[in-house]
Amino acid sequence: MLSKTLFVFLTSALPFAELRVGIPLGIILGIPPIQAFFLGILGSFVPVPIILFLLSRIEKLIMRYTFLRAYYEKLVGKIEKKKKSIEKYGYFGLVFFVAIPLPFTGAWTGSLIAFILRMSPYKAMISIFFGLLIAALLVLFASLGIKFVFF
Repeated sequence: MLSKTLFVFLTSALPFAELRVGIPLGIILGIPPIQAFFLGILGSFVPVPIILFLLSRIEKLIMRYTFLRAYYEKLVGKIEKKKKSIEKYGYFGLVFFVAIPLPFTGAWTGSLIAFILRMSPYKAMISIFFGLLIAALLVLFASLGIKFVFF
């Protein structure tokens, strides 16, 4: 059986789970919250360089197969709808997009948007990392029941 830490790390690396599931899961499994926090960030960040640097090669391969191409084009269509707000604010928009702890706003989608917008992979990685830090803090505090008052 996988260790708890590896399980949380791998869960956080999944596209639809990411740290939004990984951090609370780690806390539920009895992992110290600060450790769950870092496992969530690391797990969520692992796919980012792969997506940013290898997607162009993978995209060529996907386009060869009709069933994969249809799925990829549908995914790109969904992302195209979200890219306007990021185009408007550039890398800061990418930070805030990734920071919002909602479905389809994490590192995977942020990386795909950065790829589609042809943003610098290095700057996009930095932006996504800061977005993950913000999202991880929000998820951690929500998981621990800490309330925020925004002015």
